Amino acid sequence: MTEPSKKRSSEEISPITPEGDMPQKKFYRQRAHCNPLSHNDAFEYPRRPDMMDWSPYYPEQATKCPTVLDIGCGFGGLTLALATLLPQERILGMEIRAKVTEYVRLRIVASRKENPGQYQNCSVMRTNSMKFLPHYFPKASLNKLFFCFPDPHFKRKNHGRRIVSERLLSEYAYVLKPKARLYCITDVKELHEWHVAKCDMHPMFRRLPDDQLETRDPCVEAMKTETEEGKKVARNKGSKYYAVYERVEPSEIQPFTLDNFWEDKC
Repeated sequence: MTEPSKKRSSEEISPITPEGDMPQKKFYRQRAHCNPLSHNDAFEYPRRPDMMDWSPYYPEQATKCPTVLDIGCGFGGLTLALATLLPQERILGMEIRAKVTEYVRLRIVASRKENPGQYQNCSVMRTNSMKFLPHYFPKASLNKLFFCFPDPHFKRKNHGRRIVSERLLSEYAYVLKPKARLYCITDVKELHEWHVAKCDMHPMFRRLPDDQLETRDPCVEAMKTETEEGKKVARNKGSKYYAVYERVEPSEIQPFTLDNFWEDKC
């Protein structure tokens, strides 16, 4: 009678992708969306931004925190593209899904290995940015925020899960520097209209004209073409809707009075 096979210990199990090799996306696919308001994983996060150690994320820029966030970065296409497009910035992709985050981490490690001296200014973090963003970043510390092809959460009862909302826009305004930019893009027209309506109503944001952005801001073209979802939309000949907002100076905000309190900003 043969002995039952014994389970291999964790030390004997080889990783799917050796550190330094380029990962294959097929091994890291995960459900496209999850509910960030009921996600039960216990994320570790600092109590205050000054308690955050960024050295594991930026080994050659250990004392500096990120200045550009790609929130919901997916498989990291835009995160890596921004690293070369904005070499003076420190890019951080933020993703809630564990397997996808590991894919992006391995992709960055492999890109650094294949291109010595490059991609040192980008990294990825697994976290829930809808809950913990102010724990990582101090007031007026970020230059750009990207929200590319986020979950539409079509059902009305799930609109509170959308990454752009009145409450979250106030958090984004807190961590963005004056004159910093917030970028939104989607292939869902209704969601685009939601983005525009919420941002237009918020007193800390001002929309920038689309016709000026196409030629003056290379990040617009990057967010349209570099994300995996954006490439999928292009292959299917779908439409892309985007808007870019500037965080206004505090001195530009109109003070509230009894006369204008109930007026719409837009």
